[in-house]
Amino acid sequence: MRAFVFPGQGSQKVGMGTDLSAASSAARAVFEEVDDALGLKLSAIMADGPEDLLTLTENAQPAIMANAMATLQVLESEFGVRLADHAACVAGHSLGEYTALCAVGAFDLATTARLLKLRGQAMQAAVPVGVGSMAALLGADIEKATAVAQAAAEGEVCEIANDNDPGQVVISGHKGAIERAVALVKDAKETWGIKRGILLPVSAPFHCSLMQPAADRMAEALTETSPGALTVPIFANVTAAKVTDPEEERALLVEQVTGRVRWRESVVAMHSDGVGHFVELGGKVLSPMIRKIVGEAETTSLITMEDIEGFAKDIGG
Repeated sequence: MRAFVFPGQGSQKVGMGTDLSAASSAARAVFEEVDDALGLKLSAIMADGPEDLLTLTENAQPAIMANAMATLQVLESEFGVRLADHAACVAGHSLGEYTALCAVGAFDLATTARLLKLRGQAMQAAVPVGVGSMAALLGADIEKATAVAQAAAEGEVCEIANDNDPGQVVISGHKGAIERAVALVKDAKETWGIKRGILLPVSAPFHCSLMQPAADRMAEALTETSPGALTVPIFANVTAAKVTDPEEERALLVEQVTGRVRWRESVVAMHSDGVGHFVELGGKVLSPMIRKIVGEAETTSLITMEDIEGFAKDIGG
């Protein structure tokens, strides 16, 4: 069995999608539709930068989605490989959950782009710049990371944001608390058993309770534009469980803004459900994590036309 998975924020880079767009009219059509939906030449920012404009959360989120959906559109329209025919399930990391929902028909492309633009704006506006922070704890499992977060909080928010793989957990919250957590890891490696803590270059503390204002905005937006029927089940970030009901997924998307991205648990759950091959569209960020989580799993990253053509040939598309 096969799962199609979609990357999250941090996978963006200037030049993304350029070669695919040059090689495929199907890819160009995706980028043009996203540009029209946003009233913004996002494809030009993706192609040429500047980097600081692309990495703005409100641009990075729809850009990453557009790149992944362009990859899928090429696979489906030019090579005849339909996701619904070859995927037992889908999943996405954080914003990638929206991409996954677009891929299975729950949102159309334009709606997904607009929701992600709003999501990015709402997450950025939820906490004043400089108030929050995030850090990656390398060599930490969820138990160690939780202990550090609790010790560092001191009355402030310091929570698990992403459980990415057995050796990487991301924490999020007030800047002072996150900095204390990094210092704790540095000053007492033997106590915590964590290799190192690295402050992340992010503009807001994502996936923690400080994001509640953004969750409220997304609740309003998703009430007006809730997901439709899913052609393939999705494994949701905040539960790491299979979802087929659009109304359940709508509620989980709201919860996702403040909730933990349970990526490690999601991969374990998909593998336990019979998935042995994970196909990452538009990036190669999730594949290394997946191999750390489930060593025997096969992973494939689809980025270039050559990648897509090779995958289509391998599965008989």
